[in-house]
Amino acid sequence: MDISIINVQLDLGGVRRGCDMGPSAIHVAGLVPRLTELGHRIVKVQDVGVQSMESSDVGNPHARFLTQIRDCAIQVADLTYAALRDGQFPLVLGGDHAQAIGTVAGLSRWYKEQGKRLGIVWVDAHTDMNTPDTSPSGNIHGMPLAVLLGRGPKELLDVVGDEPALLPQDVAIIGARDVDAAEAPLVKELGVRVYPMSELDARGTSVCVREALENVGKNTDGIHLSFDLDGVDPDHAPGVGTPVPGGLTLRESHLVCESLHRTGKLAGMEVVELNPTLDERNKTGKLSVWLIQSALGKRIL
Repeated sequence: MDISIINVQLDLGGVRRGCDMGPSAIHVAGLVPRLTELGHRIVKVQDVGVQSMESSDVGNPHARFLTQIRDCAIQVADLTYAALRDGQFPLVLGGDHAQAIGTVAGLSRWYKEQGKRLGIVWVDAHTDMNTPDTSPSGNIHGMPLAVLLGRGPKELLDVVGDEPALLPQDVAIIGARDVDAAEAPLVKELGVRVYPMSELDARGTSVCVREALENVGKNTDGIHLSFDLDGVDPDHAPGVGTPVPGGLTLRESHLVCESLHRTGKLAGMEVVELNPTLDERNKTGKLSVWLIQSALGKRIL
């Protein structure tokens, strides 16, 4: 497989600094040689950067750094779209989860031009469906999925286009365990399928993952994996800005990635919210490489 790697040096979507260094930590952990060993070819490695928080204007306190994040998302969308157009697999490294507005906008644009439909598996401790009206913090990294489903600031909706990038029935959120009270009504209104950790525990992760992939893949032609590392338990992924106890185990995280690979429909992948300043000897960076390997075909035997 030909792979285009897009490094997104963005940390304006959250309040904790350092996610802009996430792509570098993943590369230091050996991403490119590990993918080459699997037989993949790295065609491009491209960078998208933004101004530092110190030199940027916060702007609207209910949607902090909106202009800068919009501009970043436009660049990410164009690079993701170009990768698909050129027959390459887009692997997007973050960066905070606000970048997904651009990643999925680019994927959706290409799929719609082909008369096809995109689904998404969103691994996250949060549902990321706040809007400026409901967000308690104004941090845009808690809003990307709402934007992709057609709710949010016009500036970000314009990145996506005239129609939402995703349909609610084509979305599965896996690993949620921290949802804001004001955010929950939109999740319920749109009917997005959420698999919280309590359900994974009660029914079994393998059962839930299989069901999620069947539902998301039913009417779609490709599935994007948006993997927020805070979906993983902090014991395994300490280097994240918003850790929530009780997350996916190391093995469950690999199961999600391996299961997606087996569908044969993986359209793109992004790994977000790695903050090296909070990590332990690049433990989370190494985990990121392992998960990417699993999604792109690594097997035990």
